[in-house]
Amino acid sequence: MTESGSQTSSAVAIKLDALDLAALLCSRVCHDVISPVGAIVNGLEVLEDEKDEAMRGFAQDLIKKSAKQASARLQFARLAFGAAGSAGAAIDTGDAENVARGFIGDERTQLTWDMPRVLLPKNQVKLLLNLLVIAAGTIPRGGTIHVHGTVVEDKGTFTLSTQGPSARIPTHVEHLLAGESEGGSIDAHGIQPFYTGLVARAVRMNVSLTLDGDKATIKAVPHD
Repeated sequence: MTESGSQTSSAVAIKLDALDLAALLCSRVCHDVISPVGAIVNGLEVLEDEKDEAMRGFAQDLIKKSAKQASARLQFARLAFGAAGSAGAAIDTGDAENVARGFIGDERTQLTWDMPRVLLPKNQVKLLLNLLVIAAGTIPRGGTIHVHGTVVEDKGTFTLSTQGPSARIPTHVEHLLAGESEGGSIDAHGIQPFYTGLVARAVRMNVSLTLDGDKATIKAVPHD
């Protein structure tokens, strides 16, 4: 499913039952929201004990910013990992764009979105959002992410292009997309690309990753 020159013979298929998959995905979501939630708690403690108005103002700003960040991450997780409607449901790509912008929400990273606003089968939208997570990981020091999509007969084709200093393909991500790892093991850190691969296979799409200098490209193309 992926194109890479880094595949090695030590990568073997990951065997993961439904309970472990659910537990690891929950761990991933908790990891994403625990930081802003912790910041909210810290801010509330400052408001409770601090008398200095400047410090109280700082705490209020921290609470507002962190609450917004936690809400954005939860809304993103609901579409990217959650049920988001009944079986066979469709999701508005405009909603996907909104949660994507909230998730990126990073002053170092600029997101541009170029695809029609249509209803797509929810698993295709899940794939797009999960590819966005992987795309963000290709530019650890920030940069730009351009999302381009076309839709033909309810079937999307997605291209995510990133550019930034120290651009890279995250370690082992291509193995994990293919459902493999060294030794066949996986942890909460690797579950997101592994899940992305599961979704890609469910919607019958091939995913490829390429790196050219400070530019990375991720493509998802139907294979039937």
